[in-house]
Amino acid sequence: MTDGFQPAELSFMVTLATAGSLSAAARELGITTAAVSKRLAALEARVKVPLVNRSTRRMRLTPDGEVLLEHARRILADIDALGQLMAAGRETPKGQLRVNATLGFGRLHVAPAISRYVLRYPEVDVQLQLSVDPPALTDDVFDVCIRFGAPYDTRVIARRLASNRRLLCAAPAYLARHGTPRTPAELARHNCISIRQGDEAYGSWRLLESDTGERQGQAVKVRGNLTTNDGEIAVNWALDGHGILMRAEWDIERYLKSGRLVEVLPDYRTPDADIYAVYQQRHQLSARIRSFVDFLAATFARG
Repeated sequence: MTDGFQPAELSFMVTLATAGSLSAAARELGITTAAVSKRLAALEARVKVPLVNRSTRRMRLTPDGEVLLEHARRILADIDALGQLMAAGRETPKGQLRVNATLGFGRLHVAPAISRYVLRYPEVDVQLQLSVDPPALTDDVFDVCIRFGAPYDTRVIARRLASNRRLLCAAPAYLARHGTPRTPAELARHNCISIRQGDEAYGSWRLLESDTGERQGQAVKVRGNLTTNDGEIAVNWALDGHGILMRAEWDIERYLKSGRLVEVLPDYRTPDADIYAVYQQRHQLSARIRSFVDFLAATFARG
């Protein structure tokens, strides 16, 4: 039909349809009505189909004109978005940035990352709020939320920052007194430290064999005399030798390396709960949000 449209032609078509008449379009474009009519006739001659049904007062788009208008609006929006994206790459991050994270991970990992981030971008004012239960994804209270596990809500953007294994562990002193479980079923006779967070099942641990492709695994009922909603407290109880704990590797790796905690049932794993940065789609062109998420991804990357 045509060798291709120029952005100016698409913009002309959008202006014409929005104005509703040739004379109104002429006023919008700052040219005469005759010039508008001439441009429209030239465009129709090039595409070889009528685009507008003219009348003395109003004009209506033909079906072909409607198709062209729909595509013109989308293409011009894409061009505009591309321009914003390129400009955002040159923009210095600045302004307020509201961040939400869980208590333990936020305190140990997000807060130190923010400290380094604002040293690089001092014009960004960061507000960090830590909470036990994460806010709803549809809330507009925060710009970026750090979450465990990929959200199912397609209205938000979720960028995976790092893998996150949850391990079973205990202090050597506890295992020396009570023995080391060899199978998940043996956890029933051990004191297990429980953490109540969000909507996770309480008193039930799901374990999967590491060398199988099984996704469901087996749910193990656990019991114990210590329960908390704070992960750091639970880790300290495990360090004191009170029982077996399931905790994210990020929170206990330094204790595993030092030997203060020992991994239990290493041939089993828990369902993945990788770390994600979640933000609204309309924020994806924000320099401060994009730079912050990029900074977190680089910080949490493991070689």
